[in-house]
Amino acid sequence: MIILSNISKAYGPKNLFSDVSLRLLRGERLGLVGPNGAGKTTLFSIILGELEEDSGKVELERGKTIGFLPQESAPTENETVLELATAISPKLSSIQNTLRLHPETEDPIRIQALEEFRELEGFSLEAKAKKILSGLAFQQSDFDKTAHTLSGGWIMRAHLARLLVMEPDLLMLDEPTNHLDLETLSWFQNQLKKYSGAILTISHDRAFLNGICDGILEIAHGRLHRYQGNYEHYISQKAEREAQHRAAYRNQQREIAQHEDFIRRFRAKASKASQAQARIKQLEKMERIPAPEAEAETLSFRFPQPERSGQRVATLTGVKQAYEDHVVYESLSLEIEKNERIVLVGPNGSGKSTLLKILAELVPIESGKRELGHQVSVGYFSQQRVDLLNLENSVLDEAMQKVRTQVHTQDVRGMLGTFLFRGDDVFKKVKVLSGGEKSRLALVKLLLSPPNLMLLDEPTTHLDMPSIDAVIQALREYTGTLIFVSHDLHFIRALAKRTIRIEAGKTTHFSGDYDYYLWKSGSASEKGGLVEGLRDARPKEQSEDKGKSKPISAKERRRINAQSLKKARQERKQLEQLVSSLEKEILSLEEEQAELNEQLASPESYDDPEKGKQLNQRAASIARQLKERNYEWEIEADKLSNL
Repeated sequence: MIILSNISKAYGPKNLFSDVSLRLLRGERLGLVGPNGAGKTTLFSIILGELEEDSGKVELERGKTIGFLPQESAPTENETVLELATAISPKLSSIQNTLRLHPETEDPIRIQALEEFRELEGFSLEAKAKKILSGLAFQQSDFDKTAHTLSGGWIMRAHLARLLVMEPDLLMLDEPTNHLDLETLSWFQNQLKKYSGAILTISHDRAFLNGICDGILEIAHGRLHRYQGNYEHYISQKAEREAQHRAAYRNQQREIAQHEDFIRRFRAKASKASQAQARIKQLEKMERIPAPEAEAETLSFRFPQPERSGQRVATLTGVKQAYEDHVVYESLSLEIEKNERIVLVGPNGSGKSTLLKILAELVPIESGKRELGHQVSVGYFSQQRVDLLNLENSVLDEAMQKVRTQVHTQDVRGMLGTFLFRGDDVFKKVKVLSGGEKSRLALVKLLLSPPNLMLLDEPTTHLDMPSIDAVIQALREYTGTLIFVSHDLHFIRALAKRTIRIEAGKTTHFSGDYDYYLWKSGSASEKGGLVEGLRDARPKEQSEDKGKSKPISAKERRRINAQSLKKARQERKQLEQLVSSLEKEILSLEEEQAELNEQLASPESYDDPEKGKQLNQRAASIARQLKERNYEWEIEADKLSNL
């Protein structure tokens, strides 16, 4: 469908990439990854015809359509959300504009435009667009709102809806998950799985790439490498390819050294001169294996840690909070203990961000109590935090503000580099930074001077994968209490130890990580994703009988005690059987896992890419089953020990 042949692009003396070749077929789903500045967005621009390549050729099959979602700042005019979602072609957009300019029912121009709109099946598109907009968490009342009055994130959702309505032959997405909450992301991912066209996406979301991709393109060091399978498969294949490359390079260097040593020792010796010349020619003809690429530097210094707080960090009791007539929480109660790692999940608009703001004392409450514990200091991160930056400072000076003395300037610069402020970028004025750059700088400041209660709202937006890993490393070392909202499953799984689901102003608590929450709520699909209608699957506690109990005789009491004892014995026997059954299943799964690991360790398993893919998929499935069965065993074994 689209072919790139030997594409090269440079900016001045810097060669961005060269000899990039790619054949993308209908139905393929490829993720484009690579370090910041490697040229991912530039390659997108070349494919779209917005930027001219220095050499090479781009060929698009005749008649094929491309839909593109930029990372941010997609344009809007005066159209409504619904009109934007149905503006799938220039002609339809022109007709919609005519209808806006001619609102009178009897206007002949409007009548003609309506007829053309009907011929282009515009009204059936509206029904399709409404369904997709609802999936992207728009309310029906939003459909007729003027698009440009919405926030940037919601405008991007409307453009995303337009592309899904359009259904182009090739869907090109630049960081499409940045503006989606966790459950909307699940819906979107399921839509892409059903999508019949080809997909090419830039993303730093590992779970998203794992969920939709059947191939990964890595652009780095001026080259494009293609890997089969999703992101997990790419990681393992890349490690194997690099190991083979290093081994081949070492072997060739050893061979070259042996030849050069022979030439040096025997070139001037008459009896060996011909052999030395032969080896010189052999070296000249040898195709040199390039040296292995240097591994990316990782952040290695220790972060400053906050002062200790009391055991009880924060308490909310009977809190009511509303925005005008919209009641978010009616009677919210919550206790936060020291050192907890809590992720807030739930549908868009359920009140996750509001809960963080309540804890940070950034929004007023109408009733109830909000109390912070002994020596608790609060740090809150959101996009609005950028308003606290001093615009006249340099990036480095701003990062150094209020930083503890044990953090050296070089360490601060190292951390800024991890968050993409490299070289002379640290001397830029804050006022010239983009919104995303200011957001990253605000996050650096928070991590360098952390409070002992950290509240983070989507901290990974605008970050690439190495930067996300740096945040994870920092927060793993962090000794305070952490509560966060995120749509990045890799980030959530790396940090969360407790999960709170928020829906319709109600909180449901799960005393385990995100996978435990999925398991207990019945929300895990076979592939570890989400399904619609997440609910707490735990049994409800029976309400106590408020009436007075009647007195019973000694004989009746003995009968009841005997029945209770019999029931307890039966329950114990059933639990023993269940625990034994789970132990046998876990043992069987562990044995199968060991066999699979042996096969995966064998290079022969990768001779057939399909076989390697199947082995990896089965290994991932076994790992998930083991985690679920171990969770279940822990719960049932605990019940048994308490009988």
